[in-house]
Amino acid sequence: MRQPWVEHRLFSRISSNWAGKPLRTLATFLACIRGTKTQTGFAVKATRLSGTYEDGIEVPDREMQTWHLKRHSVCPQWNYTIEPRWTMF
Repeated sequence: MRQPWVEHRLFSRISSNWAGKPLRTLATFLACIRGTKTQTGFAVKATRLSGTYEDGIEVPDREMQTWHLKRHSVCPQWNYTIEPRWTMF
C-alpha cells in the first residue's frame, strides 16, 4: 500500500497529536490527522482517495539537485525542510 501524502510542514503537529496512539486502522489514522490544528488555528483536513497509484516513481537526480533542501541535524536523510525557490522580477 502506498503511503498517503501529508503536507510536510504539518508533520510535527500531526506526530504530536497521535503520539502514543496505535495507528492500526485507517479510521484512527485519519482521525488523528483531522484532530490536528496549527498555532494559528488552521484545521487539517484528511480524506481517503480511492484509486490505484503507481509505486516506484523516482525523481531524477538532476531534478533533486534543483531543490533547496535544508537538512535537520537529527536524521538528516529523513528530516529536512524544502525551502521555496525565490525568483526576482
